[in-house]
Amino acid sequence: MKFLDLAKVYIRSGAGGNGCISFRREKYIEYGGPDGGDGGGGGSVIAEAVDGLNTLIDFRYQQHFFAKNGQPGMGRQRTGKDGDDILLRVPAGTEILDEDQETVIADLVNVGDTVELARGGNGGWGNLHFKSATNQAPRRANPGQEGVERTLWLRLKLIADVGLLGLPNAGKSTFLATTSNARPKIADYPFTTLHPNLGVVGVDNTEFVVADIPGLIEGASEGRGLGDLFLGHVERCAVLLHLVDGTSQTVAEDYATIIGELEAYGGDLADKPRVTVLNKIDALDDEERAAARAALVEASGGPVMLMSSVAREGVTEVLRALRGQIDDDRLRHRPAEEEDPWRP
Repeated sequence: MKFLDLAKVYIRSGAGGNGCISFRREKYIEYGGPDGGDGGGGGSVIAEAVDGLNTLIDFRYQQHFFAKNGQPGMGRQRTGKDGDDILLRVPAGTEILDEDQETVIADLVNVGDTVELARGGNGGWGNLHFKSATNQAPRRANPGQEGVERTLWLRLKLIADVGLLGLPNAGKSTFLATTSNARPKIADYPFTTLHPNLGVVGVDNTEFVVADIPGLIEGASEGRGLGDLFLGHVERCAVLLHLVDGTSQTVAEDYATIIGELEAYGGDLADKPRVTVLNKIDALDDEERAAARAALVEASGGPVMLMSSVAREGVTEVLRALRGQIDDDRLRHRPAEEEDPWRP
């Protein structure tokens, strides 16, 4: 299944049915009077965040969503049938934007959130509604209200607790594969990861979601490489895990490159809590580790942790540091395993 986080859709609500002009005509009923029914209401277009989706790929194959029109009213005081609504099922974390891609109409963060994107038109009144003591045979009825037509953009921002940042080949996918059941593609060339991957990571009987974001390079904010297309997916994260390749000869410059792109992207990304980790330390001796760590501490101005995802060295300590930055209401607690009763 392909990953898609931006989709353009065209929606239209249903128009209301017209009211009916009709008179009661029955044998032995001398003064039948008006009996025209009202038109039915048009269907609405509604978006709902549902569970089980993590991509907008469905909207690549269907972009037009038109609700049904209401049926017109009929004689004998019969009201027309209402048009059926159209339901757009989107992943949790989807933003719905106007055609200008800037005006946010709704932000469906949680499963079950709904929003009405286009309301169906009201049905017109039949001539029965216009009967009065002074107008006992009205010959007028209202037309149904027109539907609403809109062009919208759907933008998905993944719901994750931790966002992985770093230059290409910093070891982000390897970390995700080591700590979770996710199996991202791993290779020894830059930009192996072309779309975000999610993994559920557990430590100390708690679980949280980690998002592996494709690597940034210098100039990503100007569109170089993959650009900053996927940085929106870490906007909802509670903490960022910044991985720096310990085998690089320019550790401090690598760190500054990522921070510069976060600041160029704007928003609150640069101000989010970060855990800085020197990765791939299994390829370094003690002297090289100390030198690389000192350079990274000077560049970041904060604590730096050491880790090797391949050798699983320091991984648990990093997971605990991440867990400490996540609010308890976002964590999922695993039930304690019950010991099996003793059997002879």
